[in-house]
Amino acid sequence: MIALEKRPQPSRGWTAGAPVIAVALTMLAGGALFAALGADPLEAIRVIFWDPLFHPQFAAYSRPQLLVKAGPLILIAIGLAIGFRAGVWNIGAEGQYIIGAICGAGAALAFYPSASPLIFPLAVLAGAAGGFAWGMIPALLRVRFGTNEILVSLMLVYVAEAVLASASSGLLKNPEGMGFPGSRNLAQWEATANPELVAGTGMHWGVVAAFAAVIAAQVLMARHILGFQIQLMGAAPRAARFSGVNAARITLVSLGLAGALAGMAGLFEVTGPAGQITIDFGSGYGFTAIIVAFLGRLNPIGILAAGLLMALTYIGGELAQLMLGLPAAAIQLFQGMLLFFLLAADVFANYRIRIGRREVG
Repeated sequence: MIALEKRPQPSRGWTAGAPVIAVALTMLAGGALFAALGADPLEAIRVIFWDPLFHPQFAAYSRPQLLVKAGPLILIAIGLAIGFRAGVWNIGAEGQYIIGAICGAGAALAFYPSASPLIFPLAVLAGAAGGFAWGMIPALLRVRFGTNEILVSLMLVYVAEAVLASASSGLLKNPEGMGFPGSRNLAQWEATANPELVAGTGMHWGVVAAFAAVIAAQVLMARHILGFQIQLMGAAPRAARFSGVNAARITLVSLGLAGALAGMAGLFEVTGPAGQITIDFGSGYGFTAIIVAFLGRLNPIGILAAGLLMALTYIGGELAQLMLGLPAAAIQLFQGMLLFFLLAADVFANYRIRIGRREVG
């Protein structure tokens, strides 16, 4: 008989090694997937992980894109990780990302065509406020009525996508856009442009905000009483209640902060790489950031490394589609394997395998 036996304490070795094991297993399973699709598995892995950084033909373009792609993933994942550490499961960051972009773009476009330098900071605040408000919906419903924040936050993603479609073809539609849905191009408007701060690096204000969020989250979780309360509530809810931790307050803070960071990520994206509000603005960053948060072990520094790795799969995946003809769905499946194998490896951090004979009685 094979059974799983819970460990008295999680294994430190398995906990530390799970991300490495997950990446290795993802490469093996991904290679098998690519082989089944008719591609050379070793070549596919090389194109995804090596060529974007070191190939002389592609590196000059791909390296700056690494920070462009990683910025929103890290920013959103930091907010999610704080909530996950508290046992607050926000699965709707994609909706908060979309609403933040809409609110930020709307606040900026209200002043078009002004070139005031105050418009961009206003848009950032509006984006954060929009994401915060969207995150507070599941927070208040959980605190007031005990609803499940997983379902509420996830369902709100579809509401946000409907709002996005309406705004793209209605309220924010470019009056000079020849009737096509979509807002004015904010990346080309001087007041809201979010270009590279250092040429050739891909670093814009969204990347700066992501790095600042990593530092702030590390200080919060390691040095602040609120960070201790968040971790205590997630690890031992009953002990947290007995020690006076306000669970409702932690829930509101966790979902509100995650929403604000996701909203900021949406604003930085719409003023930078995306450029405008469109019907298909939602890029899946909010869902991919869940993988980044867990791959980074819910640790800010780990999330920074995981965000860069996941950004590399985005860039390498696009390159693999171009060079090897792999379908986009295969790349998305490859990314999803990371979370699958990480969760599988985490099982062995908390359980050990016992093999014995089944008792017959």
